[in-house]
Amino acid sequence: MMLTGKKIGILFEGDFYENEIFYYKYRFAEEGGQLHFLTRLWGQSKLTFYGKEYKAPMDCWESFENMSDDELATYSAIIVPSGFVADRLRYTEDINQLPPATQFLKRAFANKNIIKGFICHGLWLVAPAAELIKDRPVVCHNNHFGRC
Repeated sequence: MMLTGKKIGILFEGDFYENEIFYYKYRFAEEGGQLHFLTRLWGQSKLTFYGKEYKAPMDCWESFENMSDDELATYSAIIVPSGFVADRLRYTEDINQLPPATQFLKRAFANKNIIKGFICHGLWLVAPAAELIKDRPVVCHNNHFGRC
């Protein structure tokens, strides 16, 4: 059980790729990981999101928006999944402000103990704060960024 005692946050929104999310949900648990799906709750106690391919519903009741730095430090990893999740989380009410999800990622990047994972289009959330990956080794497909 390689992940026993490890807390893993998955940023979450609608149009998620079901196979990927369900793989995280079951495989991380099989390895003893504590999985937390994190989103913007918009003042609600929970939201139901639907997958892209099969329209599978999934409830989310944890938010990253008001998470303290102490709580964030309890996470071993923060993962931004593929597909439309990052696109949905790029929304901001004020175009002069970073999206809340990007603000959250800036805080995660400030903690060197947290592993950051971005799958496929997940790096879209970093684009408004490119300094987060400047001069860092990044592995990505070359059709997403000119130079990685």
